[in-house]
Amino acid sequence: MEADIPWLVVPTYNEVENLQALVQAATKTLRKASPEGFAMLIVDDNSPDGTGELADRLAAERDELRVLHRPGKGGLGPAYLAGFAEALAGGAGYVLEMDADFSHDPEDLGRLLEAARDGADLVLGSRYVPGGGVRDWGVVRRLISRGGSMYARVILGMREHDLTGGFKCFRRATLEAIDLSSVMAKGYAFQIELTYRTARRGLGIVEVPIVFRERRVGQSKMSPRIALEAFWRVPQIRGWKPV
Repeated sequence: MEADIPWLVVPTYNEVENLQALVQAATKTLRKASPEGFAMLIVDDNSPDGTGELADRLAAERDELRVLHRPGKGGLGPAYLAGFAEALAGGAGYVLEMDADFSHDPEDLGRLLEAARDGADLVLGSRYVPGGGVRDWGVVRRLISRGGSMYARVILGMREHDLTGGFKCFRRATLEAIDLSSVMAKGYAFQIELTYRTARRGLGIVEVPIVFRERRVGQSKMSPRIALEAFWRVPQIRGWKPV
């Protein structure tokens, strides 16, 4: 594929109820945003509900769809890193990431890609800039999410408003510059770490407003353990220094 082609990387674990609709919606948007071509990569962690098998069937029907099978549930960060490696090896010029549960609107993929093509090194789909927001969350979850981003901003000395979100677009050169082989975080702190590394490199980060919605079907992967890892991992992230 040409070097300018975007790849969308989507980790999955027990998302069989969402996958087919997500593939249809995401590929529809990417055909409009990148008529010259694109790829969508499903990274499945051996989902017991059959997500991986469904992904294989869908990939057999769609040239742009690919599937990477991992042996088991190994964490969000490692799943993304495996997907990024596959995308870069495949010649991706841009690498997008999003959740598989429709918390992120597939129609926003074009806006993130456009901002990267306009020169941003990393584009964040941001809930916490004007025009962004969250739907269907209770007060406690809103406080935890905003508090997590504020905590990371203070500890890491960053200006960006939404550091915990997982809807992003990286330029190829950005991923190549931030030393993915040494990334520490495996859970949701992974999102904070990659944005911090981008900022430490002096690369340009743009926040594009998005509206985040609670998943339509299935169960959330968030847990107290994941939230705790993000809390104690953030100070460790600050110890990373560009080489």
